[in-house]
Amino acid sequence: MRKLAIYHLETLLWIARLGTFRAAAERLNTTQPAISARVREIESQLAVEIFRREGRGVVLTARGRQLVQDCEPLLAGFERALMQAGDYAGATGVVRLGAGEIAASSVLPGFVGEVARDLPGVTLEIELDLTARMLQQLLAGTRDMVFLAGPVASPGVRAQPIGAVSLRWLASPQVVAAGGFAEPLPVWSVGAHSPIHRVLQDTLAGGLPCRSVNICNNVQTMIGIVAAGAGAGLFPATMVRAAMADGRLVEVLPSPAQTIPFEAAIRAGEQDPLILELFRRAGGLEIS
Repeated sequence: MRKLAIYHLETLLWIARLGTFRAAAERLNTTQPAISARVREIESQLAVEIFRREGRGVVLTARGRQLVQDCEPLLAGFERALMQAGDYAGATGVVRLGAGEIAASSVLPGFVGEVARDLPGVTLEIELDLTARMLQQLLAGTRDMVFLAGPVASPGVRAQPIGAVSLRWLASPQVVAAGGFAEPLPVWSVGAHSPIHRVLQDTLAGGLPCRSVNICNNVQTMIGIVAAGAGAGLFPATMVRAAMADGRLVEVLPSPAQTIPFEAAIRAGEQDPLILELFRRAGGLEIS
């Protein structure tokens, strides 16, 4: 038993969470052969089989599940005690964040700056994606924390609000001067996956004259398209302030009453003290 170390337990927990030796090796910044060697050492010391291969992945045996259940809170408590003793200043590790375009352009830069200042040993891996995919990645363990449009309704996720974004119906000054929606206009929207698109559909259902509904999955690109006179669009206010300030876009309709709530989310059973600390810090963010 004396040969088992903390890194053995850490290896065990990440294989259990991610499902493959390769994924655990990437998460722990080591090689797959090193992970395999650690597993052999654990099984040799305990004289029991911990994992069983199934297809390309591995699953825990009954004894392995019990070991993970017993060790996970112990390891998390040990790491938390060490980090709290040093006020998290010496925290190290790789944390994988996910964010949508709106959060990435508003609250994420300040959050990353705070982490870089207060937790210099922490490395962040950031990926921009759609809400549905980020939730899948979070539950699968390939993302540690995500910033997304809410509300999140999943028993496997713990979320906290970080504000809400209002929306603006905008067009170019030339389109508005020509009468705006006095005649049917092409309308631009982000994809059907987005809650913004649902608000747009509600407006159209109220009788808004519309020539066509065009889709663009990038808000910045859509700003350029609409500013060039190619119709009107429904935009998150936080991303169009500059375009409205310099006159490239102006309001063509009253703003919808609906707002889009945003949340930071982690796995419901998350016990990694570093991720929990970042989640605590995320609770102080305010998107608007």
